[in-house]
Amino acid sequence: MNTITSTNFQFPNQKSVYKGKVREVYNINDDLLVMVATDRLSAFDVIMPKGIPYKGQILNQIATRFMQLTQDIVPNWLTATPDPNVAVGELCEPFKVEMVIRGYLSGHAAREYTAGKRLLCGVELPEGMKENDRFPEPIITPSTKADQGDHDEDISREDILKKGIVSEEDYLILEKYTRALFQRGTEIAAERGLILVDTKYEFGKTKEGKIVLIDEIHTPDSSRYFYADGYSERQQNNEPQKQLSKEFVRQWLISNGFQGKEGQQIPEMTDEYVNSVSERYIELYEKIMGESFIKADVSDIENRINENVINYLKNYR
Repeated sequence: MNTITSTNFQFPNQKSVYKGKVREVYNINDDLLVMVATDRLSAFDVIMPKGIPYKGQILNQIATRFMQLTQDIVPNWLTATPDPNVAVGELCEPFKVEMVIRGYLSGHAAREYTAGKRLLCGVELPEGMKENDRFPEPIITPSTKADQGDHDEDISREDILKKGIVSEEDYLILEKYTRALFQRGTEIAAERGLILVDTKYEFGKTKEGKIVLIDEIHTPDSSRYFYADGYSERQQNNEPQKQLSKEFVRQWLISNGFQGKEGQQIPEMTDEYVNSVSERYIELYEKIMGESFIKADVSDIENRINENVINYLKNYR
């Protein structure tokens, strides 16, 4: 199955390229950003050795749809989607923090809680909770935006302000936008029979100084969803929640002795396993979006993206 795991485009008026864990971002004339969603799979801040068919298309189409569904409450960077794997938008200076918001004690928060911690990113966690319980109110637990190859790190609001990573004026806007987006995402998820458990948002500032939402939003890579049906019963019976997220990949890695720590080996990803992950991502797409997934032509992905982006840039302005 053809996948795209790395790109080396030379678009007209291209100034530079930044390669993140999953996306590759091309700067066009210090004006536009062309963001290519690759099929790379990242877990525990480590890139897995094989690409996942259609994963980039899935992430890009979910993220761009949710940008459109939330633009009335939070401005975003997006201007066009000229290819299934590509989003084009306004060049922004990213904030060096990821705004993580959690409605439930799950994932990283649950692991920290089980280890005995009751303070997460400066936020006090109630006693007597069990994994996947709902918080009385959603909590914001930011992390630093790591440079390539480094791990994101938990950080408190107080440390963000004290270290001058974000000004207090800007940070208050980031918090306000984060809560508004999570509320909208929660409402949309409920319409699909889902619970938006936790997610992360990234923001940037335009050349005019406006704060906008950037990167991905409400995708299975950046968010965790539970099925609403049976949630309460499963909690009462101390059963694992049925969920839609990348957590199934993390659990597979953990069960095979890998958590991204030094000296650990990534387990072998057979073709069978890779295809099963692809099928799971398609299932995630269809449940989150409430529609069938239409596979793009992957016979020559790189050439397809190149042609679509160049055609878009020719007609831009």
